[in-house]
Amino acid sequence: MTVSATENSRPSILIVDDDDVFRDRLSRALRDRGFEVRSAAGNEEAMRLARNESPEMALVDLRMPGRSGLELTRDLHQLDPATRIVVLTGYGSIATAVEAVRLGAAHYLSKPADADDVLAAFARGDSPPLDPPQSDYVPPSLARAEWEHINRVLSDCAGNVSEAARR
Repeated sequence: MTVSATENSRPSILIVDDDDVFRDRLSRALRDRGFEVRSAAGNEEAMRLARNESPEMALVDLRMPGRSGLELTRDLHQLDPATRIVVLTGYGSIATAVEAVRLGAAHYLSKPADADDVLAAFARGDSPPLDPPQSDYVPPSLARAEWEHINRVLSDCAGNVSEAARR
């Protein structure tokens, strides 16, 4: 499923970010693509807007003054589990990505991001998980790995056996 706006439907998106310039620029870009955009600078304002009319999608910044984006993700998901949420951050880590998904986010996106990145993240969040790649790969034996390591170190030492032995 692709995320786009058609003439007959205007999907709603809530953008929550404390960076006014980024929030306004992204709001304008998504409006130009046909989305009904609401924006908020923080958690309380976002929840007020979501309680008035639950958005179909929400883009939530992870770090904001006051309550975090993870708390907002949890609250939006509890308010309406059908709201698709993407967490946006400039401070990405595996732990926060896992926590965001556990709390209800469909995807996790790193800054800087533009409207196309945001829409792609929502589309990826709707996709089924990838099947593991089929491979005939056979891992090398321990002896082979050791031999390759010794030769790599020897090569790094320009053939100097004494230096390779020290390393």
